[in-house]
Order: sequence, then structure tokens, then C-alpha cells
Amino acid sequence: MKKIMLIFGTRPEAIKMCPLVKELKSRKGVDTCVCVTGQHREMLKQVLDAFSVEPDYNLNVMHEQQTLFDVTERVLDGMQSVLKSVNPDVALVHGDTTTTFASALACFYMGIPVGHVEAGLRTYNVHSPYPEEFNRQAVSSIADYNFAPTALARDNLIREGKKPESIFVTGNTAIDALGTTVVQDFQHPDLTWAQGSRLVILTAHRRESWGEPLRNIFKAIRRVVDEFPDVKVLYPIHLNPLIRQAADEVLAGCDRIRLTEPMDVITFHNFLARSYLILTDSGGIQEEAPSLGKPVLVLRDITERPEGVEAGTLKVIGTQENVIYHEFKTLLTDEKLYDSMSRAQNPYGDGLASKRIADILIKGNTRL
Repeated sequence: MKKIMLIFGTRPEAIKMCPLVKELKSRKGVDTCVCVTGQHREMLKQVLDAFSVEPDYNLNVMHEQQTLFDVTERVLDGMQSVLKSVNPDVALVHGDTTTTFASALACFYMGIPVGHVEAGLRTYNVHSPYPEEFNRQAVSSIADYNFAPTALARDNLIREGKKPESIFVTGNTAIDALGTTVVQDFQHPDLTWAQGSRLVILTAHRRESWGEPLRNIFKAIRRVVDEFPDVKVLYPIHLNPLIRQAADEVLAGCDRIRLTEPMDVITFHNFLARSYLILTDSGGIQEEAPSLGKPVLVLRDITERPEGVEAGTLKVIGTQENVIYHEFKTLLTDEKLYDSMSRAQNPYGDGLASKRIADILIKGNTRL
């Protein structure tokens, strides 16, 4: 009986790991254990409930006004006792969060093999995104299994000297999740509010955008909405009070911009599917949108997902107010550009990534 532990702690991680949890739990001869760190609390629970995943362990590390020091310390300390208790054959972490880094480090200290899901994404600028770029590079340095979502991610790892036999191109588990969350008969009061308009979904929360860059984003969006009466913007806003304060200062008073609490994954994916276009600084949405045929303007200076840019579904536009205003307005008025971005081929997978990862762990590598 192979013992596989999956460790995650934030909402984006959970969206991409829950399909893998379900796949592994369906396999015979596998003892699947789930540990969540609780780096996010309410937002994490929403995803777990949506996928009917019950954690075996919850570190509950989230505290008010927590810092990177706090999260790293609590995860590292909490994982020590959990790993001693479970002693898995392999521990799977995802992506680039503080949970990912600290959990992988704990496994390394205890000699437990690490499998890195969504390995090989790079900007090669450790300050953008911060601290995610450092986290994923650090995890790659100790991972025994590198599950790269694309050939480009694989090439990054090989160029960095990772053993080719440790790298497996699987597609991205984000696409697996969409296969179970998007439904035809979805209804919601905010969709009723948006009827007859072009609905734009906004997400903005990156740590490196806090302060003036975030205000620039909001100012540009407000200008465009004031010019286009057929556009409505829905912003499921992050729980961080700094983000909420900036949004209230700039976006308040416009009845065609609606701020909502964070959405559960099923609701959010169905809003993405019914949107006209997406403005985001998120990583996962850059992968999900191509499957849904939605153009994306990326509110960052650089992306670790250049496959979407090359395919034509993403455009990186930064956080300067006038640039965002121009690019947003152009996508609303240039039908040819909109059509080309909405029809771009999805470079991130076919919805079978979880199955491939499970096959590799169970059958394809003698180290287990």
C-alpha cells in the first residue's frame, strides 16, 4: 500500500489539488492523506466543500495580520508532527505559495520525497511575483518528482539542471477542475444584475501590487466603465483589508462596478464562463480562461505563464493606469482583436492531468 500525502493551504492550491485528491482516492492500493495548512481559512473551506474533500489534518495557521514570517514558521513547525505521524512515501505540494515552500522544506528535513505539482513555471525575477517566484524555484531544488504542466515548464527545469527522468509533462490540474465545476443551468443574482451588459470579471490581490499599483488598476477600470455604459465589472474582492480599503476609495459610488465577497469555486468558474473578458493578476485564471474562450488582460509586469501569451489568449499589460485604460478600452472596441484572443487554443492541458500524475506515482516510478 503506497501512502501519498497531499499538502496545500490556499484557495488557488485547493482548486488545483482537489481533482488530484479525488483521483488518488479512487485508486486501489493507495492510502491517500490530505493535510491543509489553513493559510487561507474561509476561502479554503469553500473549495474543500465544493469538491467534498475532508482533510485528515488541518494546521489552522491563519491569524489576523499574518506575515510571511508567521506563515512560514507555523507551517514548518506544524508539518513536523504531521509528517512524523503519517510518514508518507511521497508528499505532494502545489505551485508556489508559502505553504508549498515551508511544507516541502519540512519534507526535505525529514527525508520524505517531494512531488511538485505545477513545477517549472518561471519569471526568473524573485521579486515578481513576490514571494511566489522564490518559493517555486526553492521547491524545484529539492523535488523528486516534477510534474510540469507544459513543455516550456519542462524545458525550464532541464535548463536548470534537473534530472530529465524526474520531470513529467502532465498538463495543468486547473483544467481538470473546470470539467466538474462549469454547468449549463447556473443562475445567480449577480448574473441577473449583469444581464444586457458586457460582464468583466476582475481579480486583483498580488502583494507586489499593494499600494499605488492597485490604485492605478482601479482608477483605469473606473475610467473605462464611466465611458462604456454597456460594461459592468464584478470584483470578488480579496479579504485583505489593504485591498478592500483601496477598492473602496476608488471604486465606490459606481453602480456598474459591484464588489462581492470571495466566491466559492463553482460560482466563480461559472461567472468566468459567462464573462465577456477578464482582468486579473491571478495565475490560475490565466490557465482557466483559454478553456472558456475568454480573453485575459494580465495586470502584472511579467507572467510565468508565457504559453498563454504565445497562444494569443493573454496579454500582459502591467499596472500603469494609462496603459490599463488603453488596453482595456481597445479590447472592448476592436472586434478583430477580441475574436482572435477568445478563439486562441488552450496550451495548458486536456483535463487529464490528475490521471497522469496518479499513474506516474502508482505505476511509473520504482522509487515508490
